[in-house]
Amino acid sequence: MKAYLAAALAAILAAPAFAQDLESQEIVVTGSRVEQDDYVRDMPAVGLRRTADFLVQTVTIRGDTRDPKQRAMEIRQMVQKAVQFAGQRGVELAYGDYILTPLTLSNLDELDLKSDNRPDSQRIDFLVKASLAGKESAAVAQKRIEDFVEAVPEVGRAQMDEIGDASLSIVGPDKYRLQIADKVMEDARATAAKMGPGYAVTIEGLNMPVQWTRAGLSDVMLFVPYRLVIVPKP
Repeated sequence: MKAYLAAALAAILAAPAFAQDLESQEIVVTGSRVEQDDYVRDMPAVGLRRTADFLVQTVTIRGDTRDPKQRAMEIRQMVQKAVQFAGQRGVELAYGDYILTPLTLSNLDELDLKSDNRPDSQRIDFLVKASLAGKESAAVAQKRIEDFVEAVPEVGRAQMDEIGDASLSIVGPDKYRLQIADKVMEDARATAAKMGPGYAVTIEGLNMPVQWTRAGLSDVMLFVPYRLVIVPKP
């Protein structure tokens, strides 16, 4: 059994480059698992459940001033005010669909001005994050975001609103790989013990990238799509 687990540990250390890229980046966790090429989509029984790092809410600043230049100026000025107010209200701003980038005064131009669903109306979308550190509840984090949205001063006809339901984010999911592996190997030992002395359990797939899914209002489940295979001992 020790030999099998040693082989499993070697597989962990041989994780692909993609996983190593996720040791520090912040990843959005939606209601379902991330869908990516070459991932096994069957979620295993064992993983690591933990509190997410942030509650994340999509917001939009839209304006409908008739003059296009004035409209764009009002929207972008309100985005600037949002960035300036964020620290005072205990939230952070970001943008990105999958990997999040902090939104600061130096990169405001990275946000695209989009057509809205009405004539002579445009908008800019971004994300507001509230920390879940210290076991703060999702409800408290959501209230902080709502208070921030209400507090940002409007500019001309520009105004800010929330869009859809909040999601979660996790910073550096791959740094939890060894903790996940510990739980998997603990389960493998228990399974092998139940099978009796004539069998062993091998673990396949621990070199796959770490995946994640939402597991509650403020929790995420981190896992590797491994498989336990029962084999007779030689």
